[in-house]
Amino acid sequence: MTENSTIPISFASVADRRAYHTAVIYLGTRYSYQKVRKMAESFAAALLDTGITSGQRVIIYVPNSIQWVVAWLGIQRAGGVCVPITPIYTPIDLAYIANDSDAEAIVCADTNFGYVKKVLPKTRIKQVVITKMAELLPAWKRLFGYLFDVIPKGKTILDDHTFLIGKLLATYANCTDTLPETTDSGSDIAEILYTGGTTKYPKGVPITHDLFLVSAKEQIQISEPLFPPQDNVIMANAPLFHVLGQTCSLATLLEGGTLLLQPKVNLDATFESIQRFKARTMIGVPMLYRMILEHDRLDQYHLGSVDYWFSGGDVLPVEVRKRWQKRFGKTIYQGYGATETCGGVAMCSTDIDNPPKSVGQAVASKSIKIVDPATLKPVETGKPGELVVSSESMVLNYLNKPEETAASFVELDGKKWYRTADVFSTDENGHLFFVDRTVDTIKHKGYRVSASEIEAVLQEHPAVVASCVIGVPDEKTGQRIKAYVVLKEDIKGITGYELIKWCRHSLVAYKIPQHIEFRDMLPKSKVGKLLRREIRDEEKRMQEQ
Repeated sequence: MTENSTIPISFASVADRRAYHTAVIYLGTRYSYQKVRKMAESFAAALLDTGITSGQRVIIYVPNSIQWVVAWLGIQRAGGVCVPITPIYTPIDLAYIANDSDAEAIVCADTNFGYVKKVLPKTRIKQVVITKMAELLPAWKRLFGYLFDVIPKGKTILDDHTFLIGKLLATYANCTDTLPETTDSGSDIAEILYTGGTTKYPKGVPITHDLFLVSAKEQIQISEPLFPPQDNVIMANAPLFHVLGQTCSLATLLEGGTLLLQPKVNLDATFESIQRFKARTMIGVPMLYRMILEHDRLDQYHLGSVDYWFSGGDVLPVEVRKRWQKRFGKTIYQGYGATETCGGVAMCSTDIDNPPKSVGQAVASKSIKIVDPATLKPVETGKPGELVVSSESMVLNYLNKPEETAASFVELDGKKWYRTADVFSTDENGHLFFVDRTVDTIKHKGYRVSASEIEAVLQEHPAVVASCVIGVPDEKTGQRIKAYVVLKEDIKGITGYELIKWCRHSLVAYKIPQHIEFRDMLPKSKVGKLLRREIRDEEKRMQEQ
């Protein structure tokens, strides 16, 4: 990456080198770098002609698809700022983010147009670009899709401010030579990603071109000891609106690799794509790896082309890692990151034996400290403490949220640091080990108890598929430890007493749950992370009745 480079400049450079190589495979159709660049530049020309100017925010409200990639690259080529959001957001979420980001345009799926139309009067959005999920596929695929009714359809209304992306790309296909030079600085904002947390509303995180390019390069090149980055074919089972999907999947387009996309996770479709297109990498969350291991038709597919299995977004249970190693003879590599750090803070190297349970060592662009959450003073090696992170091109604030910014971004030793609110320990070689989130630590009988530790023990039981542990207020002990457990299908006869007995084999007495409640499912975020706060809120409401 050269100084003051931007995402459009970097992509154009790769597209020049790799013009006829496959950039994206969407639902079995290949799109070359030359084709993707042409579509992105046509879209940029269309945006500029419809009134989008440099610095304006444009929402991307579309599932993983070739259209998503074209929109993301095209918005930035036009000098705009991308605001990617999950396609399952409701009108309430959509209106909040549109107003918080000050967006003036939106790219949406036809199935979401009803929601967009509903919020238009409440926002500053003036331009709407609609895409149908099969719109950029070959005609014969669209025909079969519609004949067999497998393509979701939504009602749309076109007017002077509402357009179809396919028609825009056709209309402006010969206008790319008129695009202005890309003169934006690397310190300019490329996109705003929204992240959840302890607050009621999602927080906007401004990501600069510099930060994205450095982070993306590190996270894509981590697998270089296994194969060259330009030979990588990544099965992107993580949403592109999320930092995991962006820096570990989408970023391959800035290194010359190939991105495999499907609109939603379907295991058979994932297996078929890996087998057919010889994927070298798969990105997923821990729950996805567990689902793969338990899939009935797993033996019908050959997944041996994948050398780099990567798990992010949550802690990978030891039991899943061991089962994977036994089943495939390969390692699931872990990493740790946050939206505020543009993904990877630490990643497991692919050319060393990483310690069990480690999420890797800090990447070169990030400085880290393990500190006491109360004093922000460094703790001794091996002792748990809150992880704080700093980098040269780091995020310095949340959008429009000064109080949350002040709580999460602090100055230490003359530098700005992001407080992750996650508790880690580190060994003498710098390997990081996740302990818990600070807000998820249970205070029981004067002890600080890690909810994640108890969950990991429960999930090692052969009958347990998922668990969630919280502290319930108690006058005598401070908090009682309560576990919510989901059993595997067709498992019967397992009692709470048996699971408590199981915990006694691995946990000291004060860490053993006092209560076990069985559930059919547990609340998860859009990217598969366990939402303990929803369980806590539910328990609190029950206590107040």
